[in-house]
Amino acid sequence: MVQGIIIPADNTAPLKTATLDSREDYQRAVEGWMEAVDIADLGVTMYVHEEGLVLGLPFNSRATFLWWYYVPAARQKAMLVGPALVAGLPDRNGDSTDIPRDTAGLLSQPGKWRVEARPKAEPDWTQIPGTYDDYFEALVWAMVTLERWHDAEDVRVAPVRPGIATMPIRASDAADLEHPPAV
Repeated sequence: MVQGIIIPADNTAPLKTATLDSREDYQRAVEGWMEAVDIADLGVTMYVHEEGLVLGLPFNSRATFLWWYYVPAARQKAMLVGPALVAGLPDRNGDSTDIPRDTAGLLSQPGKWRVEARPKAEPDWTQIPGTYDDYFEALVWAMVTLERWHDAEDVRVAPVRPGIATMPIRASDAADLEHPPAV
């Protein structure tokens, strides 16, 4: 029995926990034949519908941005569609394992997140204005920052912890991603 999390394509739908006993459970979770996408840095494999693009399944922004964030080679080259199932990486025998507890918490527990960028040839990280109540929303903004701020060499999503100052941003503030403020 493997424990996993289903990321629905509808980004307003909550994540769902899943108990997987058989190949049919995986296929039911992704609504068809499955294709595996490994995210080694998180210790997970994401399963999606193998023919999802051909069938016109809806874009899964949460699964795609999670993949792009942790697998830079996939950025802007492919997208994930339909529901995605996240389970642990396969063991030595090729059998799926449970989603790691810390990864399950990262994806499903509430929290406050911020985006930081490291400018090219700079050792320090710059905090990008704004905080996010959802890890997936922070991932999206991390990828947007990397795409739009040409001086950014890398981005990261960091938890906002008590006692760490953050720079609030309001809808009326004009965010300049070409020249973000140094913090």
